[in-house]
Amino acid sequence: MTNHAYAALDASTQPSKSVYCYSVHAAAEPDVMPRVLELFAKRNLTPTSWHSSVAQTNHGFDELQIDIQVQQLDAHVAEHIARCLRQIVYVNTVLTSEKGYSNSALSA
Repeated sequence: MTNHAYAALDASTQPSKSVYCYSVHAAAEPDVMPRVLELFAKRNLTPTSWHSSVAQTNHGFDELQIDIQVQQLDAHVAEHIARCLRQIVYVNTVLTSEKGYSNSALSA
């Protein structure tokens, strides 16, 4: 099948390549990162991207900032993980987004 034929397929028959992104802001405490990672590990998920850093806030406190990306999650599982992240001790904010790919990017 050519790339053009593949791109012309119905969107429902193409593989899902969406990426769920999480941005977690928490107090810079040593037990936050393993608790965050545990939510993915117990679902047998390996994040495709993980970046963390400690930054100082405007109020002079250290804040741990973790950006995580995970591919091929069901929407309800992704939202459940976000709710669980928000319940972790020391977590202040969890932002979520979903990256999708256009049909032309899928066929390339």
